[in-house]
Amino acid sequence: MEPFPGLSKDALERNGAIYTATEIAGQPQLWLKTHLYLFNIRQKLHEFLTPLFEKPDLQIVLTGAGTSAYIGDVLHGVMQKHLGIPTRSVATTDIVTHPEHFLLADKPTLLVSFARSGNSPESVKAVELANEVCNDIYHLIITCNPEGQLAKQAQQNNAFVFLLPPEANDQSLAMTGSFSSMLLSGILIARLNEIEQLQEQVRLVSQYGQVILNEFAEPLQKAAQLDFGRAVFLGSGIFQGVARESHLKLQELTDGHVICKFDTFLGFRHGPKAVITPNTLMVYILSNQPYAHLYEKDLIDSVYAGQKGILGIGISEHPMEDIRTDLSVVMSRNGKSVDEEFLAPVSVLPAQMIGFYKSLHLGLKPDSPSESGTISRVVQGVKLYPYSKQNV
Repeated sequence: MEPFPGLSKDALERNGAIYTATEIAGQPQLWLKTHLYLFNIRQKLHEFLTPLFEKPDLQIVLTGAGTSAYIGDVLHGVMQKHLGIPTRSVATTDIVTHPEHFLLADKPTLLVSFARSGNSPESVKAVELANEVCNDIYHLIITCNPEGQLAKQAQQNNAFVFLLPPEANDQSLAMTGSFSSMLLSGILIARLNEIEQLQEQVRLVSQYGQVILNEFAEPLQKAAQLDFGRAVFLGSGIFQGVARESHLKLQELTDGHVICKFDTFLGFRHGPKAVITPNTLMVYILSNQPYAHLYEKDLIDSVYAGQKGILGIGISEHPMEDIRTDLSVVMSRNGKSVDEEFLAPVSVLPAQMIGFYKSLHLGLKPDSPSESGTISRVVQGVKLYPYSKQNV
């Protein structure tokens, strides 16, 4: 079996693309494995979280750097909805420079850190700052690397480390399987008491991923070969975070040759819509909620009534006959549905594939597309400083 649709292993290795291709294509199986890993440690995780969730004044802060931060952007509403606990998403890059804005000394806090390597300087520093500033602090560390600093330095009395399956520890520059599997684990943790019943939804999401890989590889490859220098990704609610990760994925994999933007469907009207040119790729990440769909349709209609860009791609669970797009990426093949949040991990897959194909089309190496070394797998060159309230 080819590691990526339409490309042989030899071709992928020759073009510096084998890791990225394998990691993108392996996600449907990785999601099933992630559910199994969480299911197997559910009791220990439950014993750690339950006393915290009973604290009347608890706040949850979801954090990470770059792509890992966008996981929190997707999850904060999901966790707040299912747990009934105030939850916010704050990047480690914000916490490190302004800890007093986000870490409250007298408020019990669960800091949930998402990290592929666990070695990003800001991720390690954010945990240190939380321990320093907060009087009642707990850590849930969700990481792909058992040898990372986050996993190794976690204190057993106030921390729980969840290690993703080994396949989640991407070797390529761009995070793909690591992002989607950490995101899925967060969704499942928000609904830990239902994790056995949620197996069917994870199975469906895995099937959706295979549908995209098997049926849409060719049209997405053709889309990537179009002459566009800009791309816009739109998504509302949880899908705004998916759109943000999608825009970064295409921009990273093309080494900045394609400049990308993300927004919500409603927010895009308020000025950002001016970014559309005849050579702009438009990608619409659609909810399966009828109420949100009303706003999505209105915005897409308004785009097609004016400057619509070079191509419009719609990503949806089911066919949407009232939505006008040039390419419809439809996931479900049996009429079944999943809860809205479970669409988030799979909805980023088309952007990963477009970025992958565009990178090859531009003559880059997807595994390490940054020809100048401007970006790297683990960020370099960050200098950290001691924090003191006297410095504020």
